[in-house]
Amino acid sequence: MWLDRVATALLLLVGAVNLLPGFVAVAPSRITTAYGVSVDGTDSADLTVLLRHRAVLLGLVGLSLICAAFVPSLRIPAVTAGAISMGAFLLLAYSTSGLNSATMRVARIDVAAIVLLAVAAVLVWRKNA
Repeated sequence: MWLDRVATALLLLVGAVNLLPGFVAVAPSRITTAYGVSVDGTDSADLTVLLRHRAVLLGLVGLSLICAAFVPSLRIPAVTAGAISMGAFLLLAYSTSGLNSATMRVARIDVAAIVLLAVAAVLVWRKNA
């Protein structure tokens, strides 16, 4: 029983980590704070749309993880989606030089979140085994 509670808590936590950046989709003024990039000037509309779209996708991943915390049948697909999303970002971030400190902060948060997600996955697997 305690394994399920810990898995639920971890899924909620990692879900929140992914859901919070989703607010950039409805509050684009927070882009500079969140990512340390300026969205002012020429061609900024393109960057703003891309970052807002990223926020929507992160929000969907976060929402799926939060739902999976309460609906066990969603756990494997939600954990898989979360791992792919964060893993892809980490691969891109750590294979790209010259990223600003805000982006690297996001990467460090994702490292911690993916570790927590892995622990949740092991707990779910042990419970199902």
